[in-house]
Formats: sequence, C-alpha cells, structure tokens
Amino acid sequence: FETGMMGQLSWKGKWITDTYDFNVKPAAYFRRAFKTDKTIKSARVYIAAAGLYELSINGKRIGNHRLDPTYTRFDRRNLYVTYDVTENLQQGNNAVGVLLGNGWYNHQSTAVWYFDKAPWRARPKFCMDLHITYSDGTEEVIATDERWKTSESPVIFNSIYTAEHYDARKEQPGWDTPNFDAKGWKNIYTTGAPSNNIVAQALHPIRNVREYRPVSLKKIDEHTWLYNFGQNMSGVTRMKVNGPQGTTIRLKHVERLDSAGRADMSNIDVHYRPTDDSDPFQTDILILSGKKEDDFMPRFNYKGFQYVEVTSDNPLNLSEENLTAYFMHSDVPPVGKINSSNNTLNKAWQASNASYLSNLFGYPTDCPQREKNGWTGDAHIAIEVGLYNFDGITVYEKWLADHRDEQQSNGVLPAIIPSSGWGYQWANGPDWTSTIAIIPWNIYLFYGDTRLLELCYDNIKRYVDYIDEQYPTGITDWGLGDWVPVKSVTPKEYTSSTYFYIDALILAKTAKLFGKMTDFERYSTLAEKIKSAINKKYLDYETGIYGSGLQTELSVALHWNLVPEELRSKVADNLARRVEQDNKHIDVGLLGTKTILNALSENGYAQLAYEVASQETFPSWGWWIVNGATTFYENWPLDAGSDISLNHIMFGEVNAWYYKALGGIFPDEDQPGFKNTVLKPNFVKGLTHFEASHESPYGNIISSWRRKGKTIEYEVTVPANSTATLYLNGKSIRENNKPLEKNPLIELNKSDPGMHILRLKAGSYSFSIK
Repeated sequence: FETGMMGQLSWKGKWITDTYDFNVKPAAYFRRAFKTDKTIKSARVYIAAAGLYELSINGKRIGNHRLDPTYTRFDRRNLYVTYDVTENLQQGNNAVGVLLGNGWYNHQSTAVWYFDKAPWRARPKFCMDLHITYSDGTEEVIATDERWKTSESPVIFNSIYTAEHYDARKEQPGWDTPNFDAKGWKNIYTTGAPSNNIVAQALHPIRNVREYRPVSLKKIDEHTWLYNFGQNMSGVTRMKVNGPQGTTIRLKHVERLDSAGRADMSNIDVHYRPTDDSDPFQTDILILSGKKEDDFMPRFNYKGFQYVEVTSDNPLNLSEENLTAYFMHSDVPPVGKINSSNNTLNKAWQASNASYLSNLFGYPTDCPQREKNGWTGDAHIAIEVGLYNFDGITVYEKWLADHRDEQQSNGVLPAIIPSSGWGYQWANGPDWTSTIAIIPWNIYLFYGDTRLLELCYDNIKRYVDYIDEQYPTGITDWGLGDWVPVKSVTPKEYTSSTYFYIDALILAKTAKLFGKMTDFERYSTLAEKIKSAINKKYLDYETGIYGSGLQTELSVALHWNLVPEELRSKVADNLARRVEQDNKHIDVGLLGTKTILNALSENGYAQLAYEVASQETFPSWGWWIVNGATTFYENWPLDAGSDISLNHIMFGEVNAWYYKALGGIFPDEDQPGFKNTVLKPNFVKGLTHFEASHESPYGNIISSWRRKGKTIEYEVTVPANSTATLYLNGKSIRENNKPLEKNPLIELNKSDPGMHILRLKAGSYSFSIK
C-alpha cells in the first residue's frame, strides 16, 4: 500500500526553470546525474509542471502519455503525474532528463481569446521527486534543486495553438544519459510554485491512440507533396526523412483542399492573430541535420487535420513511408457500439465518435484546430454521446474541478473552461454554462456515482441563486441561444430560461438525494415558477404552439418537460406537422439538435424521427456523410461562409439518439448506473436490423433487433445483478418461442392492447414480436 503526495509539504523538490523570460522561444532541457550504490527495490517519480514536459531516464522516455500534465487554471490548481520507474534505474550511474514545453501556460501565439495575456503566464517550470527504495529498506529522494543543469533544446519554438519548430542541427545526443558531458550547460533558477494546490492527475491520459498511413500521396512539384490520411482527426504527424543539412521542411496541416487541390487553411485560421509570418498556423517546421535520417514528431502541440502539404526549400523525393499520422486524444475506453442495416447511419456514428474524441484532451473542446477551447455549451449537449460510447468519467471529474476553480464568488462561470479570464462577460449564461449541473447529473445517471454531485452541490446552488437574483421573474435572456441554426431563429430568452429551469430542477433533485429537504422545497418551487413563467409567455394553450411553432421551440418544450401533461400530445402533433412542413429535415441549431429527435421519438413519432435522422440531403447529418465527411461539422452547409470547422461535436446528439430511440437503452433515474435499465426500442421502417450495446457498471447491455417479414426478432441481454424494464408494442409477444409467463425471469407489469411492460431479471432473452 502506498500513497501519492499528500500536500505541498510532501514535496522535497523545488520548482525550477531556466533564466529566460516567457518571450524566449527555444524549449529548455534539464538534467541531473546521480549515482546509486545499492540494489534498487522500487522507484517512483512524482512530477508536476506549469506547462508541459517529457521525462526520460538513462536515455529512455518514461511513459506513453502526451501533453502532460493536463491543462488547468494554472494559478489555482496544478496536476502531478506518478510513474513507476523501477526498471528504468540501474545500480551505479543514472541520469534524469526533462524537456519543458509551453502548453497553455506560456501562450506565445496570439489568438482571439487572449491566452497570451493570461494572468499566470510565465516561463515553464517543474518540480520533481524521485523516490528510491533500496532492498535494505533505506530510501533516497532525488529532487529538483540547484544541482540540476539546463540548456536549449532543438525544439526552437512550440505552441499548443499553432505548431512546433525543430532544428535537428541543435540535437545533443545522449543529453539525458549518465555519461553526457554537460560542461556547457547553465545553472537552473529556483522559483515558486504556480499555485498552492498541487494534486494528482487522476484521469485517462492523452495518448497517440491510433496510427494512420497515407491513403494517397500527390507530388505537386519538386518542392511540394500532398498527403491524404483519409480521416479527419486531432493529433500529430511524424516525419522520418534524409536531406541536405539546413533543409527547411514545412508541414502544413489542414482539413480540406481548395479548388486547385492544395491545402486550404481558410476555414480554421480565422481566429489567429499573428504579428508576423514566423509562426504559421498548424504548420510544423523541421530543419534537417544532414547527418542521418531525422525523426521528428511534435511533443507539445496537436492539430486538426486530414491532409498535410509538405514543402521544402531543397527538392526531396518523398514517399508514403516518410509521414505517419497519429490520432491523439484522451484515451478513454470505448463502452458503446452500434451497428445497423443503414450504412450512412453507421458512418455517422463513427464520424461523431471521431469528433467527440478529437475534442477530448483532459477537457472537452469545441474543435482541435481553430480554438481548442473548453466551450461549455458544446460539452453539455454532447454529454450523452460521450457517456454512451466511452468511459469518460475521469475526464469530466477533472473538468468539473476546473469549473469549481473558475467560478466567481457570485456564482458566475465563464463560457470556456479553463479560461484565461475571458468569458465572464459574454457567451456565458444558462444555455451554455449549465455544464455545472447537467454533467454531474448525467454522471450520476450513467454511473450511479453521487460524488461529483456532492463536490458541485454548493457551486450549482451559487449558480442558480445568481440567476434567480438577476432574473427574479424566472425569465432570462442571458446566453447565446440556439447557436448556428439552419435558418429559423428561436428566441434566446426562451432557451436560456429553459436551461435555468433545468438547472433548478437538477438542484432540487440533488437536494432530495442528499436529504437536504429545505433546499429541495425551495428549488422545486423555483423550478415550477420558471416553468410557469415560460409557459405563460410562450405557450398558446388553445393551439399547443410554443412561440412561433419552430422545431426548436416545440422540441425543447417536449424534451425538457415544460409541457402541461394534458397538452403533450397536441404539442407533439404540432411538432410532427412542423417537421413534415420542413420536408422531414432539421431546422434547428445547437440547442435544438439536442431535443428534436428525442422529442419526436419519445412522443409517438419515432418513425418520423428516424426519417429525419436518416436524410442524406441538405440539411442533415447524412448530407455530410455522403459528401465525404469523416467527422461532424460546425455548420450544415459544406461551403458555409463562417463557423466552418470540419471537426465539431456540437451537433452530435444524433449519436446518443441511436442508443436511446433505436436501441431503446436509457438509464433509470430511480435506479441509476443501470442498476435498472429502461428499454424502449423503436422498430422503425427503413431498417432491417439494429444493434446497440453499452458496457454499464454492471456489465454489457445489449439491445438488438431484426425484421423478418411481419415479425421482429428482438434479443436482449441484461447484465448480472441488474434488472430491466422493457416496453414493447405488439399484438403477440413470445420469448424463446414460448408465452411470456413461461419464463420465470420475466414479470409482466402491464399489458394493454398493443403495449406490454415487462420486468426482466439478469439474463439473455429472445423475443418475437408481431
């Protein structure tokens, strides 16, 4: 049994850096040589950094993480990482090496949200303790102190936002080995910790998860080559190449090509504010040594790309073997899978997963190229996409800690988290920053884990109380609204007030969960007041129309349960008519994509919802897919004039809808964590088979159906120590070719004409439905 660092006083090491200011571009090497005279039983490294680092011992890189430590609000909380390095040390002479990069700590590239003016900005620094336990029971700590030395590295520039520049002529072979001659190296500079809160990095790390080889290579001229990797992704490329000394190679990473077939950066560099041409966007620069095959992969940067245009000032004869791409993201294990008879649907599921992963770097981002920011609205819309498909709880636990760091004393949160200080005055509001309530609540539903709700309870209260104080009528226009709609614009006041209602309701439910009955009464009353105010202003009780009867207006009311029960069918009918009028195509923005399909399928219009979801003409998800998309886009037109990142997850809710509407898999709020699974599959026409699976805390849930003539064959697996409530429509239902009552694991809760509600114990079932 062992513990990590239990607070600031646990550290023996000092925070160290070099003597340069934050404008100096080359990244710094640090090293320390030492000797061990005894047999080593075990060894642990604890390392914290403001910025990014790569750690090596005796010439070998330690671990396979990328971009450690994960980005936080550096002046409020910093993360440390632990490694078992027992096998990396040797009895006798040893050496530890650290290469520091800027990351978000020292933003040298100028971008739209002012990270170059962040209050924490400084030259990167780190603190390290190497704890060695010898076989005789004695211990030794090799820590960062004045005995360390520093030197410039071949990484002559690095920016998390733009790219990395590497001069292979400046390499110092063996710099991190015991026998290296470091006479020319300089003394380090000791400095203070960036914050008083240094905690363990307890989340799935970022890694190079998948390797891609080029699917095509085009020679444009003697100096220019174009690589296509066939998949839009977040990540880096690795170049191995020989060439004359001093040859400069530029690797320009883009998502699309222009009409001439060249790299087109115009859709992703719109927020970049360069002061000169020394830092081209998403363009790595490699200067060759001329002595060997140079091997370059950025250490402290990632990009969003499918194509790489390689140019060199000396002619090079390149091949597909020279360049490899790596899909990099938080390495969250997959827990969900879908498969169907509709290949476009299957590709849309894959593309949305690629966008979700491309935007997961220890926090959810909007896009992996233009901003890389933790936009809150995108993240809460995509929360179910993440949780149905991936075991991402640790990333969200870390990101909600970022929320708690960023929240002001009055309860206000910024639009992007972490933030340099921007986002408290614009782009926030309940339609975006409801992440503070929605994400912990969904973690509770999917995992049955109350810890995140406990940690965020007071923060949610401060947030809800602030909105209530500022908008005592229950109606608020604070927010961004239904961002990037197809054409129709829903009133911002309507959607923002709805999210205020959602937050108050989650807070009331959480209060009840924790036995805080005074709070439960208070926030239940507040939620009802908000709902009543919304309905009073926006609902026509005669017609069952909300607002102007737009898709977002009607579906938001249905999905978030604003509608009085007696009007629910009327509002659903109105929504269906509106969708029919829109030629069974979506006419929604970000907030509406969360609700439109769910509102239809959960209110008697699953067939219509499927027909909308499976469209392949503009505007639709299928429209992107049939036009070659491998990720989801930021806008519906392929040639949009703005908001045109080709790797956004903000419209990705259709992915979660596959699990819910077609697979019918829902967590049960009364028995969360899939202790009881609610199963409500819809056997829509247009599909001959569909299967969804989700690896819950209890095991794998499978919901699979196939159409055979007029019969549906439906297979269900309920994992051990859990149950399921199954809703089936059909005149005749048999299980394993026998009447339902013959299976002792099935309890018939309700059987109306056409509707059967079955309680299933753990096991596998085979139903035939007519």
